[in-house]
Amino acid sequence: MWELAVLLLLATLEKPILSLHPPWTTIFKGEKVTLRCDGYHPLLLELRPISTLWYLGHLLLPSHKKSIEVHTPGVYRCQTRGAPVSDPIHLSVSNDWLILQVPYAAVFEGEPLVMRCRGWYDKIVYKLHYYHDGQPVRYFHSSANYTVPQARASDSGRYQCSGTMRIPVESAPMFSAKVAVTVQELFQAPVLRVTGRVEARGVVLRCETRLHPQKRDTPLQFAFYKYSRPVRRYDWDAEYTVPEPEVEELESYWCEAATATRSVRKRSPWLQLPGRGSPLDLASTTAPVPGNQPLSFRKPPVSRSVPSVPSVPNVTSAGPPFPAGGAPTAGPPACAPPTPLRQTAGALKPDVALLLREMQLLQGLLSRVVLELKETQAFPGHTVETSTSHSAVSQGTPEATTVERGRV
Repeated sequence: MWELAVLLLLATLEKPILSLHPPWTTIFKGEKVTLRCDGYHPLLLELRPISTLWYLGHLLLPSHKKSIEVHTPGVYRCQTRGAPVSDPIHLSVSNDWLILQVPYAAVFEGEPLVMRCRGWYDKIVYKLHYYHDGQPVRYFHSSANYTVPQARASDSGRYQCSGTMRIPVESAPMFSAKVAVTVQELFQAPVLRVTGRVEARGVVLRCETRLHPQKRDTPLQFAFYKYSRPVRRYDWDAEYTVPEPEVEELESYWCEAATATRSVRKRSPWLQLPGRGSPLDLASTTAPVPGNQPLSFRKPPVSRSVPSVPSVPNVTSAGPPFPAGGAPTAGPPACAPPTPLRQTAGALKPDVALLLREMQLLQGLLSRVVLELKETQAFPGHTVETSTSHSAVSQGTPEATTVERGRV
């Protein structure tokens, strides 16, 4: 029983945290830094604290203290007995006149990014320039740290510094080695999903995202929008209920996730539904859009189909191609395009009807002309009006009266 309790305790141990003091990954040759291993140290049967294990690469170091001083370049890790190995720290040792020092720990979005351009034996660096991916980003007259107050993913890249030193007179410009810096993503871009329907209230939307494992305790707030209008401002609740009268406009909703200080804000794509006119599928969700698209308040385009043209099921849509309980009727395959005759059959129906009406009118006009010709042959002494006059006769005009008297 005691052994089982010990095994359960060891299984729940988290890996220790390895820290560096001072917190720079590059030092000059001959300098020393302190590594500290912080973790849970339980008491076992020996009734003595568990020793700390230190590794340089795959080499086990002789020290068992919680902190050690080192000056050798390489990859360092630590471990307490029974616990996983800590994350590594890469230590570099330089013999250059100028080095660029960056933090050893990961920098996340919204956090300050600080780097230092340091001269040999802490000599003052003059005409100091900082470069990001080969482009100058900041200039100082003399030694100073370069700070990005709220780091973004775009701040990742390779950094370098240059400057002059008085040894004993002012030297030519010197350049440090390039150092890679990566800004970690704090949380993923959110996705707006339909999670259910509340009877007589509306549809429940949820703004979902995922925090980085090292930052899983970071609190986030959520806001919901309809077009550009906020329908619920920032709150800790990740769900919002769309009122029943507005359920038909679900496609116009999107959400935003942010830290409590608003240092990091990310928006979701528009809510995407299975298909226009299909029943609301509560299990359907939207897929994340690659990259973080610029803010747009335009409603997503709605596909419009011609009623007279037979619709072809979309086999790649999120929802089912046929309503529940229905079955596909016989016809061409879903992927086969409609034939030209099929496409124009519906469009020809109105033209045929119009042509028939015109033919009937023409037939009636020809009958009237034939009748007038017969009347002319029967009464040669009288002049008969044209079809225009005949139409006047039928309307009862004065000209019609004259023609009738002549016939009598």
